[in-house]
Amino acid sequence: MRVVVAMSGGVDSSVAAALLAEQGHDVIGVSMQLYDQSEGQSSFGSCCSIDDLHDARRVAAALNIPHYIMNFEKQFDAKVVSNFVGEYASGRTPLPCAHCNADLKFATLADRARAFDADCVATGHYARVEREEATGRYLLKRGIDSTKDQAYFLFSLTQDQLAQACFPVGDRAKDAVRDYARARRLPVADKPDSQEICFIPDNDYAAFVTTRAPDAARPGSIVDEGGREIGRHSGIHRFTVGQRKGLGLSSTPNGKPLYVLALNSADGHVVVGPRHSLERRTFTASLVNWIVDEPSAPVRAAVQIRHRHQPAPATIRSLGDGRAEVTFDEPQIAVTPGQAAVFYDEDLVLAGGWID
Repeated sequence: MRVVVAMSGGVDSSVAAALLAEQGHDVIGVSMQLYDQSEGQSSFGSCCSIDDLHDARRVAAALNIPHYIMNFEKQFDAKVVSNFVGEYASGRTPLPCAHCNADLKFATLADRARAFDADCVATGHYARVEREEATGRYLLKRGIDSTKDQAYFLFSLTQDQLAQACFPVGDRAKDAVRDYARARRLPVADKPDSQEICFIPDNDYAAFVTTRAPDAARPGSIVDEGGREIGRHSGIHRFTVGQRKGLGLSSTPNGKPLYVLALNSADGHVVVGPRHSLERRTFTASLVNWIVDEPSAPVRAAVQIRHRHQPAPATIRSLGDGRAEVTFDEPQIAVTPGQAAVFYDEDLVLAGGWID
């Protein structure tokens, strides 16, 4: 089978390529150039840098597989960066990795892979995809390593995209992946994992948004739950629901710390209050992608509302038109507009959408 592997220059995608080559597949390595590096530097962050492209090429050479660099600058800017800036400017908290996966790695890259007559696109994600024999439907499951699972970021993959997806490291623990890389003497075996959003320099997302959308830095009021102004801010893009630090305010009159409860882009208000006011039991999600058949009646599931959130039991009711209502059994803290809500049945991803 011919497989195109998206090689980022990290250990996970490198091991994915090595495993597939070891299994006898016809492997083609592809790296995505996401921004202009003609001057050897850029305004973007450390991940996806020219050094990463060189690392990917070194791994491909070690594996004796062809390697190509494809220019996705325009697509990345249009589908990922612009969404990121627009969401923050409108008072929402974006999740760029999920957009990058669906709109680039398993959409644009899949189209390019067809030019190679490739059967699928492989990545280094810690997730699994299986085909249900009874229905022929493709299922998305969590990776075996729960500490590294990335199925949360893949919830928006369509059936066509899942049919072309391959996750070779999804059935391995991270330590085992590094051990394999060392055994194969891959040059990135001990390369640290990237911890930042790939296109944000110095992890200063607020400065990046201000550069791209100056109007986002419009000053406004910090108000309490009753609408009383208790402070000022220099742009709602500097805040996210649940935030405590950086408010410039000490506490409530009774000494309890203040948290961001809501962001209003229309009037520029940042609403703050005590922690208990962050608790919510019910919310709606839009652009919901059902990987399993969309249910006609309410279903039970564990719902995860951000990457490090422990999934909590809830009832999900499909509202049609790509929308769903989620009701938790117990209130959850900081349900944040713009983040993903992903619904699970144990390891199986049922669906996911964007929190309204």
